[in-house]
Amino acid sequence: MADLQGRIALVTGASQGIGRACALELARSGATVALAARNESKLAEVAAEIEAAGGKAAVFALDVASEDSIKAGAKAIVERFGKVEILVNNAGITRDGLMLRMKRADWDSVLNTNLTGAFLLSQALLSPMLKNRWGRIVNVSSIIGQTGQAGQVNYAASKAGLIGFTRAMAREVASRGITVNAVAPGYIETQMTAVLDEKHRAEMVTQVPLGRAGTDHDVAQAVAFLASDAASYITGHVLDVNGGMFMGG
Repeated sequence: MADLQGRIALVTGASQGIGRACALELARSGATVALAARNESKLAEVAAEIEAAGGKAAVFALDVASEDSIKAGAKAIVERFGKVEILVNNAGITRDGLMLRMKRADWDSVLNTNLTGAFLLSQALLSPMLKNRWGRIVNVSSIIGQTGQAGQVNYAASKAGLIGFTRAMAREVASRGITVNAVAPGYIETQMTAVLDEKHRAEMVTQVPLGRAGTDHDVAQAVAFLASDAASYITGHVLDVNGGMFMGG
């Protein structure tokens, strides 16, 4: 388990799935976790779960598709805790459809939420990290950003964009003791994949060398590692959490 005692972490999209698992794991590792998403009632459930296990958490309503919401949320979190040392940019949406028929609104909403939101929130919270000469930013990308996927040009572009964003930002802030990394989950069992029928899920598993779907906990452990001092010499890296489904160079 990573040692994050005394650290302040913020996880976006923390109300469910990978975001919820990341929040639970960071809290288990000792961090105080700011939980951010649009659904405050679901966030409250996650906060209660963390507190019942002896951890510390606070809830903040934040919509990463809205610049105003990001600025207000970042301000509220910094006012409450003084700083954010670990930022997990996890919030993401899909609006799948074939390229030829994809509406501009579906392209824009996915890029705004998955990529621009991560940029704006990182920018809003960077100053305290620079000042304190310590920070961890972990961006949740996807195997789809590495391999592409028919019917997901918007999602693939946003997740590939996150990888480029990660590497460029890592170069900018490395001299201040801040690392910026990404995780790229493969086929993970979450609410997003629960809509797939049994046949489709079985087909997906046949493409995984380890022979099973991943869990949100698998991803959360990778995120907690990258957020810890154990990963202090790792930056600009994309950590694949995909059971061998894609083995990048």
